[in-house]
Amino acid sequence: MIAVSPLEKADLAAADCVFRLAFGTAIGLPEPLRFAEGAELVRPRWHADPGAAFKAEADGELVGVAFVARWGTFAVFGPLAVHPDYWDRGVGRRLWEARLPLLERWGTTAAGLFTRPEPKTVHLYQQFGFWPRFLTALTAKPLEQAAASEAAWSTFSALRAGERDACLDECRALTGALHPGLDLEREIRIVGGQGIGETVLLRGAESLDGFAVCHLGEGSEAGPGTCYVKFAAARAGAGAERRFERLLDACEELAAARGLTRLAAGVNTARHEAYRALIARGHRTLVHGVAMHRGNDPGFNRPGVYALDDWR
Repeated sequence: MIAVSPLEKADLAAADCVFRLAFGTAIGLPEPLRFAEGAELVRPRWHADPGAAFKAEADGELVGVAFVARWGTFAVFGPLAVHPDYWDRGVGRRLWEARLPLLERWGTTAAGLFTRPEPKTVHLYQQFGFWPRFLTALTAKPLEQAAASEAAWSTFSALRAGERDACLDECRALTGALHPGLDLEREIRIVGGQGIGETVLLRGAESLDGFAVCHLGEGSEAGPGTCYVKFAAARAGAGAERRFERLLDACEELAAARGLTRLAAGVNTARHEAYRALIARGHRTLVHGVAMHRGNDPGFNRPGVYALDDWR
């Protein structure tokens, strides 16, 4: 018998173990529990929204875990991990069924997920209305020393308390132009609140030109020595390409200032211009996954969108 219920704070250590074991086994690591060593991918997601985290138990033992992230009217499903001893026993399906009611409760208009493009997983997600579209590239670039740039940037944590709400409104307006209702407030607040990263703010003459939510180093989703761009977006419209380049400059400068030697970022290849910009700057693809979209709605994975994320 499999019981599915909300993931509790006391479950986080067991959930982290199942997560690493499942993904480490899936990719064939000789020591699966060393998957994403030094990075934290379970705790930050639970703290961001405990009501969107679920566990599956068998005889009182945690054997599966699943999350949903709420980005305004856009929902990101994942990760979903099942203990290898319980693969092909319906645990993943039960965790899916627990998460789906959140979409209606939140008023979600679009949803997506990242997965390895394997027949079994793609087939499972299709049964819940998610369809494969373009590849997502997980990329990284070594950083030696950040060159001085014209990027005029600051950080969210440096703002005074009275300035933060106005800044979040600017970020919301910027992402809303990419997809109606897209809102990264939770991600912005969680990196600062947990001390695991920083949000870069790129200022233009009269408006916010872009922002990037970055996880920094060990204990975050980035891992040792790495700045991981969880989400980044440049303001749409004329000059977006140049704003995007300046935003990437700012991310590199932040990483160098924190003593980090690697910049990691994901990008969906449907955002062709953003993908090409990363490659031109020396990013190399480490892993390809496929983005699956609820109802086959492209969302903000389309040409002309200068944004980074990977939906893991």
